[in-house]
Amino acid sequence: MPHFIKPPKSLLRCVGRAIADYKMIRSGDRILLGLSGGKDSLSLLHLLAHLQRCAPVSFELGVITVDPQIPGFNPSPLKEYLTECSIPYFYRSQPILEEAMQHLGNNSFCAYCARMKRGIMYTTARHEHYNVLALAQHLDDLAESFLMSAFYTGRLQTMKAHYTNDAGDIRVIRPLVYARERQTADFAKTAHLPVIVDNCPACFSQPTQRVHIKALLAQEEAKSKPLFKNLLHAMGSLMRGTAECSKVD
Repeated sequence: MPHFIKPPKSLLRCVGRAIADYKMIRSGDRILLGLSGGKDSLSLLHLLAHLQRCAPVSFELGVITVDPQIPGFNPSPLKEYLTECSIPYFYRSQPILEEAMQHLGNNSFCAYCARMKRGIMYTTARHEHYNVLALAQHLDDLAESFLMSAFYTGRLQTMKAHYTNDAGDIRVIRPLVYARERQTADFAKTAHLPVIVDNCPACFSQPTQRVHIKALLAQEEAKSKPLFKNLLHAMGSLMRGTAECSKVD
């Protein structure tokens, strides 16, 4: 597997702790990683590939990319990269943007696209007999979702670290929940990973609430270095899902 690069120890520690705290990976698991081509999912690919070789728990790893057929976004170069990595790879293409124009109404395209892509990943996981879906959201993503929920909906919620889907047949894990975005960005840059920039142009085409919250968090972290540590502590109970997991320290 010539393309798999050992991630830095700091990133491995974050992922290893999250996997242990939330009991994300179990012996015999077949894990399907959602790979968009962004820095986070490409970093997680290398992290999971490293753990597959070195961790005491035996698991299988496959990868899926969902191409939503959005103009300006072309994830097809990932096909060659994953072929060279000799790993099971599933490339699914569906005109999600075109479908959204017909059915979206006043709802968010981002939410519609995420829901459609998740459905495609679940279907592929079931067909190919994967019982775990791995997603690449990191601590920055969780903190942004936490504040967006509080500010704009009046609810306290964020993404869960490990849970079982509504159908009860697939566990969803987010091994990067303790990692910072700057860690995946640094790894992707130093390892020369084939990052597809702006992996959702439809979302990046105009400023969003998330962009505002990201800037706010950066401003506040400059004043208070423990900000994300404190946010992680505040989100601890919200990050737990229906899958059995241990308490976060």
